Order: sequence, then structure tokens, then C-alpha cells
Amino acid sequence: MTCSNCGNKMSSRRENYKYTACGLDYVTLANLEVRRCKECGDVEAVIPKIQELHRVIAQTIARRQSRLRGREIRFLRKHLGLSGEDAARALGVGASWLSRCENNKTDLSPGCERFLRLMVLYDQPSRCYPLKDLLAEKDDKKPAPIRLDHGTSWQAAA
Repeated sequence: MTCSNCGNKMSSRRENYKYTACGLDYVTLANLEVRRCKECGDVEAVIPKIQELHRVIAQTIARRQSRLRGREIRFLRKHLGLSGEDAARALGVGASWLSRCENNKTDLSPGCERFLRLMVLYDQPSRCYPLKDLLAEKDDKKPAPIRLDHGTSWQAAA
């Protein structure tokens, strides 16, 4: 293992590592391989299965009882692969308002918070349910009737 900064040899050991690169200042990875360069002081953490790690962090945040803070909202949005504009549209709010929530200038409403948590817990529904279906244009017309038939199970009728 050579340092990518200076090319000198790095030492390696297992230790607890504060993982701030995810944008959250309270995530600690236990018993992780951490490499250090004695010459330049560079530190490299070897993080296996980073997508799985981010999924676990996101689901842990979504299941917590406490209100979401700005950095958590941003982490969850990025985990879902949504831009600020797309996330705002999915939540039914303005992009500038969502930005203020992510920067702790205002709180996310309880309904938006629940929906964001559900999006995370149900494995990124933006992949299962196209955003265009969630973002139907609002109009003042009466809603179209829904007709359901029951054969062996309930289903939408044509």
C-alpha cells in the first residue's frame, strides 16, 4: 500500500472511523481498515460495499423517531438519487423551500417528512413508481372516477 499523495508506504490497522464524507457528522464505522501515511499524514479508509452502507445509514435515519435535520434530509434525497428540484416536485413543495429545509432554515412539514421516510424504507419508490405518475398535473376538474372489480383479488377495471 503506497500513499496516493506522496508515494510512501502506508501503515494499516483496524479502528473505529468517523465517516464524515457521507455529509453526516455522527456516523462511526466500527473495526474498519484505516491506512495512514507517516510521511504526509494522509488517511485512507477502506470502505467495503459503500452502496450497502449508504442504504443502511438511510434506513436507520428513516426509522428514527426524531425529526429530520437538514443534513439528514439532504443525505436521504441524495441516497434516493434525486436532484433538489425532483425531490421538491415529488414532495409537492418548491425547490427553494426544500433547500431551506436542507440548510436548517426551516423545518420539513410532518407530511413531507413521512413521505421522504417512506421513499427510503420502501427501497427507492422513485424507481418503482415513475415520478411522472406521482407528479400528475393539478387541475380544477373533478377527479376521474376509480372503478375496482373483485375477482380473486381487487384490481382496477378497464
